[in-house]
Amino acid sequence: MRGGSWTEPTVYAVMAALRSGEREAARRGLQWIVKAQRPDGGWAPRPEVDQSTWVTALVALLPEEHLKAGQHRQAIAWLMGTTGNESTPVYRLREWLLGNAIPPDQQFPGWPWVPGAAAWVGPTALAILALDQELRRNPQSKARRRWDEGRRFLLARMCQGGGWNHGSSHALGYESRPYPETTGMALAALRGVNAPPVYEALAVARRFLKECRSADALNWLRLGLRAHGQMPSDYCPPPDIACRTVPETSLDVLVSSAEASRESLWT
Repeated sequence: MRGGSWTEPTVYAVMAALRSGEREAARRGLQWIVKAQRPDGGWAPRPEVDQSTWVTALVALLPEEHLKAGQHRQAIAWLMGTTGNESTPVYRLREWLLGNAIPPDQQFPGWPWVPGAAAWVGPTALAILALDQELRRNPQSKARRRWDEGRRFLLARMCQGGGWNHGSSHALGYESRPYPETTGMALAALRGVNAPPVYEALAVARRFLKECRSADALNWLRLGLRAHGQMPSDYCPPPDIACRTVPETSLDVLVSSAEASRESLWT
């Protein structure tokens, strides 16, 4: 890539290459990913960044056998040890000393984009997907509690009427409006949850699907609706929607392949 490789597009491209049988392309991408792991077990957005971030969840979505021994376990451990700043003991103690009650949407810990920041919907959904995959491989994993807390975080952050914003359901005293991409991501992470709030979010996602004009949003809406068996079988994407980035193109390949084969995207 121009200007050097980045972790996010490389991981998405490797996922698509593995799904499409492009072994040589996948091998080159995996070679770069394996070398890019940081000493703390996580991954940075690119090697020049001296901090592990949310992209570690993406790497953890890769099949374990394609990483070096121990790397996948270290990625899961990094996710297990990372939380939004508002859930840390220091922050909670300070709020208690100030006499501030914990808001309902901060009862459960999510994941931040960058350690030390507040938790957001996007990185939390991706971390849940990674832990969900880990639990399917190892049902006795200690990740179950953190996985459950993350899903509770998403349910607590839902906007009024259904769907999800990027961060809080309330901002500066105002109700936040949901976005299609984050609604799709959250629904994908809440696969198997049958509850009235999820039904409301699915209705919002179906409405977004009819209005969608973004490739990124469309990919995640398809994933979210498909996770709950709610993707319309006769849906045809608008012809004017174009994938303009590597993540958009790769995720479109992944979703389309999963839809055609009726298989799970991440196993």
